[in-house]
Amino acid sequence: MRQLFFVVMLVLTQLARIDNAKAEQYPSRPITIVVPAAPGGPTDTIARILAERMTASLGAAIVIENNGAAAGSVGVGRVARASPDGYTIGIGHVGTHVFNGAIYTLQYDLLADFEPIAEVASNPQLIVAKKAFPAENLKEFTAWLKANPDVAFQGTAGVGSPGHIAGFYFQTRTGTHFGFVPYRGAAPTMQALLGGQVDLLFDQAANSLPQVKAGQIKAFAVTAKTRLATAPDIPTVDEAGLPGFYTAIWHGLWAPKGTPREVITRLNSSVMDALADAKVQQRLAQLGQELPPREQQTPEGLAALQKAEIEKWWPIIKAANIKVE
Repeated sequence: MRQLFFVVMLVLTQLARIDNAKAEQYPSRPITIVVPAAPGGPTDTIARILAERMTASLGAAIVIENNGAAAGSVGVGRVARASPDGYTIGIGHVGTHVFNGAIYTLQYDLLADFEPIAEVASNPQLIVAKKAFPAENLKEFTAWLKANPDVAFQGTAGVGSPGHIAGFYFQTRTGTHFGFVPYRGAAPTMQALLGGQVDLLFDQAANSLPQVKAGQIKAFAVTAKTRLATAPDIPTVDEAGLPGFYTAIWHGLWAPKGTPREVITRLNSSVMDALADAKVQQRLAQLGQELPPREQQTPEGLAALQKAEIEKWWPIIKAANIKVE
């Protein structure tokens, strides 16, 4: 019996070593980052910038998978249902991981069904309009909308998307009224503005700045307390005549609930390494993205941010009765 006991213990020890070796070998195959947005938009661009640098530090290929349906809720659901092994993770933002919970009847819980990995970037919005819009600043823009109710149309990335919420909030603050036209992501929304199918956007600076700098669209204000370093000529909402109208679209990475802690730690380390890279910082800065403080780049930092944003925005959204089943 004693000999049998030692044999069993030896086998169990070897199995434990194998399991530990497997854990240490993560990742041993490609990782998929699900992007709940159309290709070419700011969320997709941020994901690809990170993926390129994370591939080097993780030693494994990273595949981008886009699914922007239902304001990103379908793509987020794909992550919630994925195996919690670290090989399917998702990028998201305040729209997908805060707003959608107050707007959609989701098949997942935004706080309970995910493991936060890291906050990666934050971006204020720009209030922009098509080049032919008859206004040259925010006060003229607001006055025109007041004088012409239900004439203009705003493009959005879907009901409950950050742009839609910002547009509704703008209407309540200014007494204006205009229509909303949904598209499947920020990139097609910008194409609609450039083509004149819509008149205005509340858009991430990352998505609008290239077109603003090219003179293809007008920018009236940035929804932040300070001007963008990459676009110092665009006034803040405080300066432009709409004080306190602050909105920011922050991005983070999440894994399915139950993903091993050591895997989350490995992924977080890779993200933090990427955000510390000068080339990554430069590319994100060119998009108008601001890096979160180092302590905010932790899983705990992202979890606290998401919870605080839910407590802030859900009452506002529900009071507006914005709902999609």
